[in-house]
Amino acid sequence: MVGYDPKRDVELSKTEQGAAGALSGILTRTLIQPLDVLKIRFQLQIEPIRRGSLQSKYQSILQATRKIVTEEGVKALWKGHMPAQVLSVTYGGVQFVSFEFFTKEVWNELPSTLTTDYRPITHFMCGGLAGCISTLFCQPADVVRTRLIGQGEPKFYKTSWHAFSTLYAKEGFLAFYKGLLPAILTVFPQAALQFGFYTFFGQLLTSKNASEISAMDSMTCGFCAGTCSKAVVYPLDVLKKRLQVQGFEEARKTFGEHRIYNGLCHCIKLIWKEEKLGGFYKGITPSLLKAGLSTGFSFFFYEQSCYLMRKRYRNDLDKYR
Repeated sequence: MVGYDPKRDVELSKTEQGAAGALSGILTRTLIQPLDVLKIRFQLQIEPIRRGSLQSKYQSILQATRKIVTEEGVKALWKGHMPAQVLSVTYGGVQFVSFEFFTKEVWNELPSTLTTDYRPITHFMCGGLAGCISTLFCQPADVVRTRLIGQGEPKFYKTSWHAFSTLYAKEGFLAFYKGLLPAILTVFPQAALQFGFYTFFGQLLTSKNASEISAMDSMTCGFCAGTCSKAVVYPLDVLKKRLQVQGFEEARKTFGEHRIYNGLCHCIKLIWKEEKLGGFYKGITPSLLKAGLSTGFSFFFYEQSCYLMRKRYRNDLDKYR
């Protein structure tokens, strides 16, 4: 199981934990990027996402996939993949290292019942803090990724570097932290719930004090944790994406209507006024699928990477006995 556990015979270094988290991020991102593209396209669309809606560019997952492939090619399903990989590598590495650090500090400094009887709650808090730290590191890459995915044809940004340099030249350094407030408001409960639910479901499937979890159980617990956590915080994710594309209206003319938001509160008011409650849940179907798969793969790859590293150490020790 993720998190510090003194019962383990091998404790990995911060570098090894970071490498496992980064590898998990790379593999997970490669597999789920098309779902992320669909989710962001839905989130940024002002018009309703409904089958047969003539004014809507995207109407369903299948229709949107076909339209993107027809108009922009198959590669468009991996738009923004490079900054997304930078995001995933950084986020995965920082998140798991931070989480392992916080859980170790809790074990050393606080009563032992917090890491035994109340372990899911402890992991909830440690996961939320780890997610916030990761977000601060990753927000610039997330903004660039959103801009690349959000543009149509002809492309406004030609490459990731062109997007980065143009964004900095035209909108300044603070542009890389657009949407940071809803991002932090989103990531703390989402990351907290992911780790809390993962530990909770893990204890249901394995013994309560198990230090390791099987590959299938890891994937199952991760999928359930990702789906549950995303469902809770999804409206904040929509707000974050809407704010991240402010100042980018020229490249989105072919997608339909666009709005200018003066801040988080104005964004909330305008979405509620024009799109009602459903506006805060646009793109939730591909998002829940993506969240379940990405969280499942993320924990699966991380757990397996750590398991293989520990196994290598055990094999090396056996050689010298």
